[in-house]
Amino acid sequence: MPSELVIVYHRQPYEEVEEDGKIVFKENKSPNGIVPTLKGFFGRVEKGAWVAWKHADDPSNPDFERVVEIEDSYGKYSVSRLPLTPEQVKSFYHVTSKEAFWPILHSFKEKYNYDPVDWPTFREVNWAFAEAAAAEAAEGAVVWVHDYNLWLVPGYLRQLRPDVRISFFHHTPFPSADMFNVLPWRREIVGSLLACDVVGFHIPRYAANFLGVAESLFDVEAAPRTPVNPDFVGAGTALGEKRVAKSLTYEGRKVQIAVSPVGVDVDYIQSRAEQADTVSRAEAIRAGLGDCKMILSVGRTDYTKGGADQLMSFERLLEEHPELHRKVRLMHVSVSANRNMTVYEEIQNEIEQVAGRINGRFGTFEWQPVALISRAIPFDELVAYYRSADVAWITPLADGMNLVAKEFAACRTDGDGVLVLSEFAGAAIELTSAVLANPFSYKSMDRALIQAMDMEEDERRGRMEKMRETIRRYDIKSWAEDQMAGFAGVDRAAGDRSAA
Repeated sequence: MPSELVIVYHRQPYEEVEEDGKIVFKENKSPNGIVPTLKGFFGRVEKGAWVAWKHADDPSNPDFERVVEIEDSYGKYSVSRLPLTPEQVKSFYHVTSKEAFWPILHSFKEKYNYDPVDWPTFREVNWAFAEAAAAEAAEGAVVWVHDYNLWLVPGYLRQLRPDVRISFFHHTPFPSADMFNVLPWRREIVGSLLACDVVGFHIPRYAANFLGVAESLFDVEAAPRTPVNPDFVGAGTALGEKRVAKSLTYEGRKVQIAVSPVGVDVDYIQSRAEQADTVSRAEAIRAGLGDCKMILSVGRTDYTKGGADQLMSFERLLEEHPELHRKVRLMHVSVSANRNMTVYEEIQNEIEQVAGRINGRFGTFEWQPVALISRAIPFDELVAYYRSADVAWITPLADGMNLVAKEFAACRTDGDGVLVLSEFAGAAIELTSAVLANPFSYKSMDRALIQAMDMEEDERRGRMEKMRETIRRYDIKSWAEDQMAGFAGVDRAAGDRSAA
C-alpha cells in the first residue's frame, strides 16, 4: 500500500540488536529526540514510510531486506533501507557532508576541505534516497526530507514524481551567500531545494540567509519581507532578525519559507526529572559537591562547540579569581562525535590537554576543578545533573538550535538554576532570559559566567520562569503542529500547480 507520508532521514527509526542469534528491531531507548518526534507523525496518516540507509558489505546480496514492516507504539509503518557500502558511507557522509558541508554551514571556512570530495558518489546516494521515496509515495503524498546530507533528494524526486508535495527541514545553521557560495556545487544544491514546496529552518536568520543565497544564484522573486514572530526576533542578539520573506517564486512555482524552531518534549523531560530515583540521585550529587557550585557543560566533541575555548575561559577565571578555588567545579561532558575522523580526534586531545592542565595547576587532593567525561551519559543520569547544576554553560561557536539548553530548563521544575548561552546558538533567539555570551570574546565569556554564579535567587527564578514558559510554548508538539500547517499550505500549492 502506498504511503501518504514518507519521511526521508539518514538514520533508521529504531535500534537493531541481536537476541538469540537473531536481529530484532527495538524502539529507541529514549522517546526524547528528533527520531521519535518524526515517527509521531505516522499516527496522523493511514500509511507512512521511512527511508534510511544501512551498512551493507554487499548491496547485491539477495538476503538483504530492503523494506521491513515495523509495528511499535507509534503504529505501523514501512522502512525502506538503502544498502550502502562502507566506502559509500565514508564518501557521502564522513567526507562530503562532514568535511565539506559542515564547516561551511557553521561558517568555519578554514576547516573546509574540497579535495577529497567525490561528488558523483554524493549524487548517487541522494538519487537512491529519491528513488526509494518515489517508490513508497502515494499519489499526491507528502515527502518530508531532512537535513543537508540529503540536499539533492528534492530535485531528483521532483523529476521522478512531479505529483508529490516536498518539504525539506534544515537542522543546521544556513550561512550567508558569501560563505555558502564557497561550495562549488552551490547551484545544484540550491536548485534542488527550489524544487521543494516548503523549505523549513529553525530561526528567521537562517531563512533570510537562504533567500539571499537563492537570489545570488537564480532569478527568484522573494515575497515582501514581513515582521517575524515577536518571540523569535531576538532583538540585539547576534542572530536576531526582525523581518523575513515567507515565500519566493521560481520558474512560476511558489516555495514557502517556513521558520519553526525544534523544541523538546517538555512533559517527558519533566516526568523524568521528577521521578523519585532522579531526585535522590540529584540530592546525592549535591551532597557530594559540599560547598562547591557546579557548572555543567554538555556537548559533542566538535570544533563548532568550542569546548577547548570554554575550558580556557574557566582556566582564566581560576587565575583571576583565587577566591573561586575549592568553591566551584566544572563538569565538562564532551562526547566524541565521530572517532573515525582525524579532526575530531585532534579536538578531543586538545580538550583533554586543557582539562589536565587546569587540574594540574589548580587541583588539590580534595578538589579537582574539572571533571571531564568523554562518554555518552544515559539521559536519566544526565537529567539528575541538570537538576543539580547551579549553572548550565552552553557556549557553542555555532549551533543550529541546541536542545541541551532547552532540556536544562525543562528539568528545572524547582524553578532555579542559571543558563549561560552562546549568542550563536539558534536557541538564543527564544531563550533571551538566559545570560547570553559571545564565545568569540574573552571578556564576554568570563563576565557571563561570573554573573551567573553571583546571581541572586530572585533574579535566577525570574529568568528561569520566562525560559520555562518559552520552551513550553514552543515545545516539540508546537513544532509538529507548525510542520503540519506547512503541509496544509502545500496542499494549496499542489492545487495551484494542477490548475495551471
